[in-house]
Amino acid sequence: MQNNSSRKYEEYAYVLDFHTRHKSLTVPGREGTIIIGLGEDRLTLLEILGVPNATFDVGELIYIGKDGRTKVLSVLGKISYNRISASAKNELDSIIEKIVTKNEKRFVDYLNNAQPLTPRIHALELIPGIGKTYMKSMLDEIKKKKFTSFTDLQERVGFKEPAKNIAKRIMDEITGKTRMNFFVKR
Repeated sequence: MQNNSSRKYEEYAYVLDFHTRHKSLTVPGREGTIIIGLGEDRLTLLEILGVPNATFDVGELIYIGKDGRTKVLSVLGKISYNRISASAKNELDSIIEKIVTKNEKRFVDYLNNAQPLTPRIHALELIPGIGKTYMKSMLDEIKKKKFTSFTDLQERVGFKEPAKNIAKRIMDEITGKTRMNFFVKR
């Protein structure tokens, strides 16, 4: 049995969509301002109950942590991609890219520390745009000096749009197209 103090919760989420006077999809009987959000840290889709009469904007970063919430009554739970609205799905790409760009160090560190998964497949190869050639040159460059930024990676290896490609991988994890998740916590 898992000890609750070791569980990690999202502190912030980006608003993908919201509806006032709406019924929850995850908690029967709950209704009010229902927000579909994407957690900033664990990258999970969440259904959130907003404070009545609070205003929300799509793309807004809201505090959903345990103490001191001002616009959120509660996090109702995780919600699967196929249950969110079309407008939430439309916002997902740009919000994921915003998270990747804003947290560049975290994702550059992932690239610097990625390991082989099997003797034939390296974790780097599962990021769109990185095949055997880019993987090999990235690993060679990391041995000389770890990457410091997406720009550093692009300049040293020539791998175009790392943030966009990592965002594509995250989108595949959120939509369930992958067997293994590196970024999205289940």
